[in-house]
Amino acid sequence: MASVMDPCSFASLSKCTTKHLNLVFHVDFDRRVIKGKVSLTLEVLEDKLSCLTLDTKDLTITKVIANGQVASFSVGTKHSFNGTPLEIQLPLELFRGQHVIVEVTYETSPRASSLQWLTPEQTAGKKQPYLFSQCQATHCRSMIPCQDGPSVKHTYYAQVSVPKELVAVMGALHDGQEADPQDNSRTIYRFRQTVPIPSYLIALVVGAVESREIGPRSRVWSEKELVDQAAYEFAETETMLKTAENLVGPYVWGQYDILLLPPSFPYAGMENPCLTYTTPTLLAGDRSLAGVIAHEISHSWTGNLVTIKNWEHFWLNEGHTVYLERMIARCLESEQFRQFKAIGGWKEMQEAVNMFGETNPLTNLVPCLNEVDTDQAFSCIPYEKGFAFLYHLEELLGGPEVFMGFIKSYIQLFAYSSISTDEWKDHLYTYFKDKVEILNKVDWNGWMHTPGMPPVKNRYDTTLADVCITLCQRWVQANEADLASFNEADVKNLSSPQLIEFLALLLHEKPIPLSHVKRMQEVYNLNAIKNAEIRFRWLRVCLRAKWEEAVPLAFKMATEQGRLKFTRPLFRELHGFEKFRQETVSVFLKHRACMHPVAVALVSKDLNVDQPQSKAA
Repeated sequence: MASVMDPCSFASLSKCTTKHLNLVFHVDFDRRVIKGKVSLTLEVLEDKLSCLTLDTKDLTITKVIANGQVASFSVGTKHSFNGTPLEIQLPLELFRGQHVIVEVTYETSPRASSLQWLTPEQTAGKKQPYLFSQCQATHCRSMIPCQDGPSVKHTYYAQVSVPKELVAVMGALHDGQEADPQDNSRTIYRFRQTVPIPSYLIALVVGAVESREIGPRSRVWSEKELVDQAAYEFAETETMLKTAENLVGPYVWGQYDILLLPPSFPYAGMENPCLTYTTPTLLAGDRSLAGVIAHEISHSWTGNLVTIKNWEHFWLNEGHTVYLERMIARCLESEQFRQFKAIGGWKEMQEAVNMFGETNPLTNLVPCLNEVDTDQAFSCIPYEKGFAFLYHLEELLGGPEVFMGFIKSYIQLFAYSSISTDEWKDHLYTYFKDKVEILNKVDWNGWMHTPGMPPVKNRYDTTLADVCITLCQRWVQANEADLASFNEADVKNLSSPQLIEFLALLLHEKPIPLSHVKRMQEVYNLNAIKNAEIRFRWLRVCLRAKWEEAVPLAFKMATEQGRLKFTRPLFRELHGFEKFRQETVSVFLKHRACMHPVAVALVSKDLNVDQPQSKAA
């Protein structure tokens, strides 16, 4: 039975809370498992505690010890996506305020949803295997038996044994390494995370990686084939960090490193403390996509420092992070650029609403997630609807400088804790106590608990967007005779974000004729552009025009990387091209073994394909 406090967790969140984890991992590439031992230091929250429940998923539990004594345990009924409760009977009775150390010895499954095991062929170097974890939202329980909910924040210490040819990196500070005393073919790496974090932010990477210094507190990690390219791409990291600190206060995590993952990583980035994950699709060669780093840096305050109480309040993490990311862009670029990014975000939100359906409750800003798989609920809604709501409040309450005062106050008040939307709202009313009448007129239900697009359409400065709109309309309204009027000068002075916006606008229109798409390629040579955001939208424009020459390029992009933002829509567009529907399914089936488990599950659903038994188990 799910916790009353968190519909996505079985853990005894009201009985006890984790304060610290001590982790011992032995990474076994041959069997694709981690042999683990975790010692959880738990603070008791009620009198006469005699049993507790932890979250697990596909773990084999072999022993449980509580305060040095053997504890009996049982594994509950398996849930289709939330895993299995681990029920532990304590050999002693405990009282409120006491601490108990529960040690669990276990092994992960080769199909653990948090772990992706890559063969050497799936890496850039082609010589060594690779492992990375991805625990957000509810996948840490497949790597560690734990209280797997964001309301529980704890420190951790870890030691990780890996083959000596490989390097281990975690979302924590490196605390030394040594030869494994039990096996001289292995190395033990040690890590410490001294700032309390929720379980979903625990991160582990093992591979043939190396690093380059890119700032006084930052390194970039990658396989050697891409590390110098990544160092160039993310060279502005310290500038972004300092800008964020000027906006919201000190960076408390010590190190801010970036790890460039193999292409199958399903997200743009993941804000693991001390070690941001990024996708190689950000390597545009001109730093035009490095703004994603500003988003992940912002999570150091909104998400990692102030965390959500459960996943129904995800917008608090992502809406504030997008808001802060765009405030960084405002400082480094201009207010017009912030407004321009907001316009693009509104369109992405509209696409997500269209995909889910405008009456789908998963398009609520605060959705109900009882018996809902958090992976299936994932979209840009909490990001962009959350930003749109905060921008609406900014407009009502006095502008960006005034509202940033509230954001900074919110972070200072709730730092190191996990909160709900109601707690956020109470602080908003307290901070703006002289503007309660304005806040009372906000359509709170329309924003928070009503599906579809927001109840208010924000008005953004269109200066940078107007040239994109004009060019888009020229193409939409052009007849065959007009095609000769287009030339490369049309896009010569457009920035990468403007070119992205131009193509995004085309995707909101009826598909343009095939002759137009061919002419666009002839004069703009979009096939040659390396920027993945441009390439992705361009290929969708081509597929909608039924240009068969674009199909191999779309298959290539959909399978050479696994970022959900690109892979899912490309497979959907290809599947919608009736002539290539069967080939689309065949290509997916051929490549799914190389894809991340979350991506396999979502694309399988999109294409109406049964998942392989090992993934569905």
